[in-house]
Amino acid sequence: MGALLVMRITSLPFSSRSPFQRRERFRRNRISRIPCSPSRSEAMDESRTEYKPGFLDDLFLTFFREKMVEEVGWDSEKPGYVGLIEVANRLMIKGKSNLETEESAVRVLESLFPPLILVLFKMLIAPIYGGRIASMMVARATALSCQWLMGPCSVNSIILPDGSSCASGVLVEKCKYLEESKCVGICINTCKLPTQTFFKDYMGVPLHMEPNFTDYSCQFNFGVLPPASVTDKALTEPCLEICPNANRRRELGRGDTAKCPQA
Repeated sequence: MGALLVMRITSLPFSSRSPFQRRERFRRNRISRIPCSPSRSEAMDESRTEYKPGFLDDLFLTFFREKMVEEVGWDSEKPGYVGLIEVANRLMIKGKSNLETEESAVRVLESLFPPLILVLFKMLIAPIYGGRIASMMVARATALSCQWLMGPCSVNSIILPDGSSCASGVLVEKCKYLEESKCVGICINTCKLPTQTFFKDYMGVPLHMEPNFTDYSCQFNFGVLPPASVTDKALTEPCLEICPNANRRRELGRGDTAKCPQA
């Protein structure tokens, strides 16, 4: 035992430096390592503003596109998100009216869910606590599962019609769907209006979507009824300067170019 103890002691590192010198060296090394890694706040900021699609996002995109192709009866030769936007354009062309386009988009959304789930959610979950629970649930589900379609987004608090605050909002920082389609009409008729209708009619959750056509952000307000069409500001927005459909009309000198031809 004595020999083992001596071996244990002799194996410990000893230094000829004074305690002050060792502390000073440790302080310098620690300071020199600080710039090598970003601060926690910087890392969190980067994670909030950047979203990199993963394996599940590819599955969601493929599944959603398949359902749109079934509704439209046509598919683009282009892969990925670019092809999806072309299918959305074809959905607009196929509809004889904006209402018909909206109804087609609602059918696409409905086909994404097993019918029994929608029925049970509307019957059992939607009425709980005045609809607040359902509104918060769908807000979180939207923020978690739809970033592949819309880009970075997060749950936020909104003011409900009764004046209370509820974490049933979703803020989309810059909507990828609008950015890629470059068209107010596609945003309104294949996204905003059908999504509002779907959540209200099939899940029992009122929804008011507020797209911003200046910075491409969008605010989802679950638990809030949308305004009447005559007072909904989004429905009176002019066409985007970069809208390919509007530019084509300008070149040909056709129609009112101040209003989106598809809105």
